[in-house]
Amino acid sequence: MAEENRVFDIEIITPDRIFYTGKATMIEFNTADGEIGVYKNHIPLTTVLVPGIVTITGDEGLKTAAVHAGFAEILPDKVTLLAEIAEWPDEIDEQRAEAAAARAKERLTAKTKDIDLARAEFALRKALVRMEIKK
Repeated sequence: MAEENRVFDIEIITPDRIFYTGKATMIEFNTADGEIGVYKNHIPLTTVLVPGIVTITGDEGLKTAAVHAGFAEILPDKVTLLAEIAEWPDEIDEQRAEAAAARAKERLTAKTKDIDLARAEFALRKALVRMEIKK
């Protein structure tokens, strides 16, 4: 009974699909202000997601996914992540992520006028998250 009191709903939605719907006792993810861990009855909060690994703790153990930008709405009994992209580890092509990281690093070191540095940094961050979750 005490365990049931700690469980809350999780929903991760992308423009393409409802990525995950389930119950959890904790969720951890990255925000623009740093990493956050949420339990049931968290204060209501809306925050910006940045590329990172989402860890969901529930009855089935730990689930991890890569999430790339969006928004999070935290309510006392539900957490909703509206993400640009969300991927399970088995959906990620590691060689493609490594190639994307190499391209982004090359753009960042070139620093020419026509390079959008913020976009290159974002691409690098996404590629590094993909590579990290595959390990």
